[in-house]
Amino acid sequence: MDKSSALEYINQMFPTEASLSGVEPLMQKIHGEIRRVDASILSAVRQQSNSGTKAKEDLADATRAVEELSYKIQEIKSKAEQSEAMVQEICRDIKKLDFAKKNITTTITALHRLTMLVSAVEQLQVMASKRQYKEAAAQLEAVNQLCNHFEAFRDFPKIAELREKLNNIKQILKSHVFSDFSSLGTGKETEETNLLQQLSDSCLVVDALEPSVREELVNNFCSRELTSYEQIFEGAELAKLDKTERRYAWIKRRIRTNEEIWKIFPASWHVPYRLCIQFCKQTRKQVESILVNMKEKPVVAILLLALQRTVEFEKELESKFGGGVPSTDIGDDIEEIGTWENNSQNVSKIRKKYEKKFAASQESDENVKTGEKDLSVTGTGAGFNFRGMISSCFEPHLTPYIELEEKTLMDDLEKFVQEETWDIEDGSQNNVLSSSTQLFSNIKKSLKRCSALSKNQTLFNLFKVFQRVLKAYATKLFCKLPKGGTGIVAAATGMDGQIKVSDRDERVICYIVNSAEYCHKTSGELAEKVSEIIDPHYADGVDMSEVQDEFSAVITKSLVTLVLGIETKFDTEMAAMTRVPWGTLDSVGDQSGYVNGINTILSSSIPVLGNLLTPVYFQFFLDKLASSLGPRFYANIFRCKQLSETGAQQMLLDTQAMKTILLEIPSLARQTSTAASYSKFVSREMSRAEALLKVILSPTDSVADTYRALFPEGTPMEFQRILELKGLKKADQQGILDDFNKHGPGFTQPSVAVVMPQPMPAPPALPLAITNPATAAGFIANSEDVLTRAAALGRGAASTGFKKFIALTEAAKDRKDGPLRRLFNA
Repeated sequence: MDKSSALEYINQMFPTEASLSGVEPLMQKIHGEIRRVDASILSAVRQQSNSGTKAKEDLADATRAVEELSYKIQEIKSKAEQSEAMVQEICRDIKKLDFAKKNITTTITALHRLTMLVSAVEQLQVMASKRQYKEAAAQLEAVNQLCNHFEAFRDFPKIAELREKLNNIKQILKSHVFSDFSSLGTGKETEETNLLQQLSDSCLVVDALEPSVREELVNNFCSRELTSYEQIFEGAELAKLDKTERRYAWIKRRIRTNEEIWKIFPASWHVPYRLCIQFCKQTRKQVESILVNMKEKPVVAILLLALQRTVEFEKELESKFGGGVPSTDIGDDIEEIGTWENNSQNVSKIRKKYEKKFAASQESDENVKTGEKDLSVTGTGAGFNFRGMISSCFEPHLTPYIELEEKTLMDDLEKFVQEETWDIEDGSQNNVLSSSTQLFSNIKKSLKRCSALSKNQTLFNLFKVFQRVLKAYATKLFCKLPKGGTGIVAAATGMDGQIKVSDRDERVICYIVNSAEYCHKTSGELAEKVSEIIDPHYADGVDMSEVQDEFSAVITKSLVTLVLGIETKFDTEMAAMTRVPWGTLDSVGDQSGYVNGINTILSSSIPVLGNLLTPVYFQFFLDKLASSLGPRFYANIFRCKQLSETGAQQMLLDTQAMKTILLEIPSLARQTSTAASYSKFVSREMSRAEALLKVILSPTDSVADTYRALFPEGTPMEFQRILELKGLKKADQQGILDDFNKHGPGFTQPSVAVVMPQPMPAPPALPLAITNPATAAGFIANSEDVLTRAAALGRGAASTGFKKFIALTEAAKDRKDGPLRRLFNA
């Protein structure tokens, strides 16, 4: 404790004078504690002193023990060295005797083997001279084994002499065997009954000789067998393409006739297998020469027949001898292209397909394990692949076949389109035109024919034909769409502005959409299947994206044509809307007749379209219809004459009725999955017309503020037209316009307001020369509706976008030679 802490402690213990009576007991307690601590310290000091002494004694004991252990180790090491020297002295004579015994044993063995080798070589020489092949084969095996023991002594004179003598005997055996085999196939085997047995025994000798002897013998035999083939089929009479089948008949007959005789060859030699390889090489050379030297184009039927027989022969060889990639039946896979099946059928087919593949792979593994296909042939490689060995020489000459396939497919396409009824029977599952399914059926047949003959360049060329045929079909569908008149819309966007369609035309358009979708999907499946079948070198070039783009363009064109056709039906009702005397209406009643007319049109068309179109394309159709009809209705309000307050209220009621009609379209078509997003879209499009009528209904003194609030991007020209619709005189309009321009968004000159959904670009400004409001109103009445419809139709289309609207505005400036017009006429 420091001084201050001690004072605080004392003051705490004795806060008053009365407490000082406890000082004496406290002092006694403290003295007792001091004595106890001193005793503890003294005891610890004594204990530490004793411990230090003991530790020194223990350390000394340990040191002595280590020294004693080291001495004992040295003593043991010394005794071990003495023992080792003693053992070496004892065993020195024994080791010498052991080496001597080993050398004597080796010498005796070598001399014994040498004696055996000399005797065996002499016996082999006698057997060779007497053509005792069976005994010579066994003796030759023994001599070869004995020679291996003297490989290290080959430079010794006696060993070299024996090896030279053995080589001479081998040459004698070889010459005898080759001489005997030269008589095979000459008819002597039927006269001399023991000739076949002798030749069979000679094969044992050949196996005992070097492998090169066997190769030479087999090659000589195959060449001799094919000599007559070359002589027969190199002649002018049979060296023709239509005689190709007779070549394969000859070799099959040759193998079948000599099957029993050729059993003299060991199975491991694979003589028929080697003969077929040489036959295929020779045949390929001759057939290729025939194809190259043909002066005229080959007849396709003869060419295909020769190729078909060649492929069949190659498959027979592959089946007989094995090797190559196991062939799979692709016919069922090709038939699955473009099929319309439910999920359970698809799952069942896929399961059966892979079960079949798994069973085939299991069988192949078993065959490999049991050695059923052991085709190892020295110098040739196991499992030679016969596929394409002859047929590949046909590849450069199959152009006439591809041309014929293309002509046939194109002719069939014309026939299918001419016979097309452009109608679907009630209850049909897919609502697809029969011409599309027939076309793909013919394509699948053509693919099966070609894949059975070639999987290389020819198949790739046929795939290119498929692309051209499908593009031609897309063009046929495109041309079948209803056409309309000409005008600013057609000039700027490439679309027909006015298209009159009947109920049947609407169904035909839906069938075209469904057929184009089917072709889009099936062409992708076709490309996928061809890439699986074709040689991997060509797989990267198998692509149907261009064809699919063509059918996508047909779908887009069809749906836009359908929208234009429906909208053309609205022309009469839109004209009736402008003829209503809005300025003299005295009361607000039910919805107007033109609204009922539009409702009737939609009620008759929408259920049919919803039933025929898929939800995706029906959604696209609805979006296009709403994006076109909403702005058109908005622009049509400006075409009306003066609106009284009652007329504006009636028109607002009609607008709300129109909005309700459009919102009920999904339920009318029984496709409610599109209702949520479509409802937001319709509400946004029709809200502008409602806002416009609210501006017209607003009081005159606040009409400018209301317009600015509801139309922040409004134009003075549009505002002037609203004032005219309210029935204000020009003198009254001027003051309101001046106030609007003073507080407006900053426009300095009047411009034509082309109303369209956001985010469309602003329309071109009206020239300053147009100062007469009547002229401006006439321009709006005559062109604004068409421009707005075209701009709205371009909105959201996958193939058009905002570029067509830009072209449209250019055409509005100069109807004949818009700078972007060529882009959309191309």
